[in-house]
Amino acid sequence: MKILGKKNIITLIIILSVYLVVGLLMNIGIIDSYIQLNMVLIGVNIILAIGLNLITGFTGQFSLGHAAFMSIGAYASGIATAKLGQPFIVGIIAAALCAAAAGILIGIPTLRLKGDYLAIATLGFAEIVKIIGLNNSYIGGAIGLNDIPQYTNWTWLYISVVGTIMLAYNFVNSYHGRACISIREDEIAAEAMGVNTTYYKILVFTIGAFLAGIAGALYANYFFFIKPDTFGFMKSVDILVIVVFGGMGSITGSIVGAVVLSIITIFLQGVPELRMVIYAVVLFLIMVYRPQGIMGDKEFKLFNKEGVLDGNVSSK
Repeated sequence: MKILGKKNIITLIIILSVYLVVGLLMNIGIIDSYIQLNMVLIGVNIILAIGLNLITGFTGQFSLGHAAFMSIGAYASGIATAKLGQPFIVGIIAAALCAAAAGILIGIPTLRLKGDYLAIATLGFAEIVKIIGLNNSYIGGAIGLNDIPQYTNWTWLYISVVGTIMLAYNFVNSYHGRACISIREDEIAAEAMGVNTTYYKILVFTIGAFLAGIAGALYANYFFFIKPDTFGFMKSVDILVIVVFGGMGSITGSIVGAVVLSIITIFLQGVPELRMVIYAVVLFLIMVYRPQGIMGDKEFKLFNKEGVLDGNVSSK
């Protein structure tokens, strides 16, 4: 218990230190508005990538509609804060719950499918969400929803990212997480060992959608304006690229992939037509030379097995 207490205290100190240092740099102007904008994009991508990694990397369910859950969360938060005048916490809760409900709704009928069939079904769901948004005048239709209050700040972003990482780590290292990994490795064997595969696939799909909803709320309440096209097929591909690039089955990999590819995107803003070309080249090189991604299935661990502070990368 002493070791656990010491580990928790050190981890908490590090988390608070990062938050305070970055907040101080913002207050004195070293981190300007442009850097803050890109920090928001990186944070949103980290949340999205971790959510999709739980579905695809840890449970082995190939989804191509993750941006749809982000869209649902963004619009739910936008409606709550812009149209109903609710505080941001209500917007985040509404976004997370609406996206999670959509995850359950689409998960029950589609997660009986596997492989390419599941990917096509989730892609179809994403297109349905997009079409509904384009034809719904209450949320602006194709013009989009604007005048959304800018509630997203460093505090909300940091709490959301850290909370997502902690939730994912604890889930993966729990009995439920091990059950999901067993489904990925061999679904038939998992069923033979008594794992309720349908329940766990729906559970992890719901958690992934829940996190995507939070990411959508952060996005909507930072950029003032959202429209259905923002959350189209290419956004789902962007998230999938981050997961594959970082390492399927690695939470650390999702973080690294989100940071690296977000930085690449920042440098390519002047030539947006090259962004997807470079993404394709990156994917090709990764698949040829390191198909397991940058991190593979490894995680960065702050403490070694004896509980001593010793940052390293090791397999689960």
